[in-house]
Amino acid sequence: MSYVLWCSAGAFLLCFCCRPLNALEIDEGVLEKVAAHYGGEAVERVRNWGSLMVSDSQNAAFGDPERMKSANDFFNLVAWLSDQEHWGREDYWATPIEMLATNGGDCEDFSIGKYFTLRETKLSPDKLRITYVKSLTYNTPHMVLAYYETPDAEPLILDNINKQILPASQRQDLLPVYSFNGESIWLAKARGKKLKANSQSAIPQWQKLNSRMLSEFGSKL
Repeated sequence: MSYVLWCSAGAFLLCFCCRPLNALEIDEGVLEKVAAHYGGEAVERVRNWGSLMVSDSQNAAFGDPERMKSANDFFNLVAWLSDQEHWGREDYWATPIEMLATNGGDCEDFSIGKYFTLRETKLSPDKLRITYVKSLTYNTPHMVLAYYETPDAEPLILDNINKQILPASQRQDLLPVYSFNGESIWLAKARGKKLKANSQSAIPQWQKLNSRMLSEFGSKL
């Protein structure tokens, strides 16, 4: 599979004026809520997440590769659980705090956690796209995080199945369908055709996720 299939095509705006998480510090109030619902080990996982973001953001020796490896390794320690098993419902997109507090999540949750972590650690959100794919190995829908050094570059893939960060051309087990970030959405096969859609309803799960993060942190993403 050529990496060209991963490149962007048509785009339309999502009405989420997303902001980096640096305005959304994990304060003691949030940690107290986590402790009350999930206990001390959950607090430690969430606290470690905050410490990782601060450390990676302030480490002058870290470039994009180091920050990606840090976020990828951190979230890949969490147990994989299906939404039905974990939340008792289908297709629930958890916030990073929900994922870490419960110590479980599925492919969407891994990708979302890595995406917001990298945004916080000063990696440009323009380089990041949460990407919906089909896993050819498992014949099932899957989600990964793709990193584009430049808009036309071959992306690197951050995944919870294959935990090694690899170029898309080395992930022939994945067939891309569409990708998105806080501002735009791309279809893998649109080939330059700009799409038009109701931005508020384009990806309802993303809208709900942002609303819950607003509730958690008290600030709009």
